[in-house]
Amino acid sequence: QVQLVESGGGLVQAGSSLTLSCAASGSIFRIVGMGWYRQAPGKQRELVASVNAGGSTNYADSVKDRFTISRDNAMNTVYLQMNSLKPEDTAVYYCNSYLYTSYRDWGEYWGQGTQVTVSS
Repeated sequence: QVQLVESGGGLVQAGSSLTLSCAASGSIFRIVGMGWYRQAPGKQRELVASVNAGGSTNYADSVKDRFTISRDNAMNTVYLQMNSLKPEDTAVYYCNSYLYTSYRDWGEYWGQGTQVTVSS
């Protein structure tokens, strides 16, 4: 059993900062990648940022230069530092991970989501 637990969402004003955290726990053999997705009302879920085991990162164009993803491999935790928040960043943010639960069994896992609301 694997769990991804997010924290750090909330209501902030435009221009503010927030940091989201996601801790993976359970039967984890090896984490391949971790990332953040978001889904705004009436829109499809989209990738915000991801980081692989080697530390390479990928960002959506809309958040480049404002958001930073980082990973603590020892703690199986991923962070999303969000600066200069805009109302259009309002969404439910989901943590995502591809990981192995044994040397051969792997899967994709999701957190329960955390709401981020940015007021203008």
